[in-house]
Amino acid sequence: MQYRTGIGQDSHRFLPEGGTKPCIIAGLIFPSVPGLRANSDGDVVFHAICNAISSLTGVIILGDIADKLLETRGITDSRYYLDEAVKSLGKMQITHVALSLEGARPYFLERNVEMRQSVATALGIGLESVGLTATTGERLTDFGRGEGIQCLSIVTVMEP
Repeated sequence: MQYRTGIGQDSHRFLPEGGTKPCIIAGLIFPSVPGLRANSDGDVVFHAICNAISSLTGVIILGDIADKLLETRGITDSRYYLDEAVKSLGKMQITHVALSLEGARPYFLERNVEMRQSVATALGIGLESVGLTATTGERLTDFGRGEGIQCLSIVTVMEP
C-alpha cells in the first residue's frame, strides 16, 4: 500500500447583507451570515476538498467538471462536484481529511462536529477521519476581517 497527500484551497467573499442566497459551508446552511459570491453555492470546504483531490489525480474538478455540470444541468450544489471528485480517485481510498478555515464569521467551532459529520458522510468515511480547525487569523487578512471565508484542505489517500 502507498499513501499520497493532496492539498487544496478555496476562498469566497460574502455577498452584500440582505440577499436571498444562503451561506453554505461543509454542506450546511449558516443563516447568521450572507451567502458567498460564486457561480455555485460557494461552499469553500467542499471546493477546497475538490482542489486537494485534483492535486492527487490531475483531474480539474472545479474548472472542468463543475463548469460542465453548471452549464449542461444547472447544478450549483457543491455536493455534486465533490461526488465527481471522489469518483476521479478510482481505486484510491480517502483515509483522512484535514480542514483549516479562516474567517471572522460565522463562529465555526460551535458546529464543529456537525460540519465534520457532513464532510465524512459526503466522502463516505468515518467522523474520526475528518479534522477541522478554524481561526480568525488575528484579523490580518480580508477573511479575518469578516469579508469572506478561506479553507485549506489536506486529503490523504491510500492506493492499493
